[in-house]
Amino acid sequence: MLDFLWTRPETSPLATILLAHGSGAPMDCPFMEKIAVALAGQGFAVARFEFSYMASRRQGAALLPQPLDIELIGEYRTVLRVFMGACEGPILIGGKSMGARVAAKLAAGGFLPDRVVGLSCFGYPLHKANVPDSKWHIGPLKKSSHPILICQGENDPMGPRAELESLSLPAQVTLVFLEGGAHDFKPVQGARATLDENIGNAARATTAFVAGLLPAETKTSAQSENQSKKRSGSLLLRPNRRSAPH
Repeated sequence: MLDFLWTRPETSPLATILLAHGSGAPMDCPFMEKIAVALAGQGFAVARFEFSYMASRRQGAALLPQPLDIELIGEYRTVLRVFMGACEGPILIGGKSMGARVAAKLAAGGFLPDRVVGLSCFGYPLHKANVPDSKWHIGPLKKSSHPILICQGENDPMGPRAELESLSLPAQVTLVFLEGGAHDFKPVQGARATLDENIGNAARATTAFVAGLLPAETKTSAQSENQSKKRSGSLLLRPNRRSAPH
């Protein structure tokens, strides 16, 4: 049976986000919990789910190998179909690391429901950690017709800032870099930012991203209800383009 782990805002949601976990951690791991709470604080309803190989571990099953992406794409598609009946309004799909890659590949294949307005990728695995000579997962980002937000630690070993900014990505891809962050957004030693600040900036970046995707009447209604809940903060949000050296 498919179970969603919900984290809801105190007011009517601006949109609902469906998030898949990374390859080795479940949907209730610390990172997933932190990002879900931060997104709910920004007015999003967040639903997390687990792929069947991960869910089976909760049942005491033997450690199953991670399925190929083609299998996970089909599973994500099935989950999304069920999810459509569990919420109303606009939807974003995405996830953490592997979950983000699978969501991007699903979007690249087309045929997403009209209610899906975009993708939120938290720590996109451009390649294997610290192995830039391995296969790069650029294709889904170039093929998707949906807007994509990528929140990435500047020092992510699966795709650091320098590598992402060197790519020629389409205009629908928005990159947000989190100061000193690794793959889990935790800053390296000496960085001025904290993990909670990076998580918060990723959530606020999602709000700014979604603001450009929703009809004006939807944004106005949600913003007026949530106005007293808003929190201030800075973030680095930029469309995909190669920035000047710094």
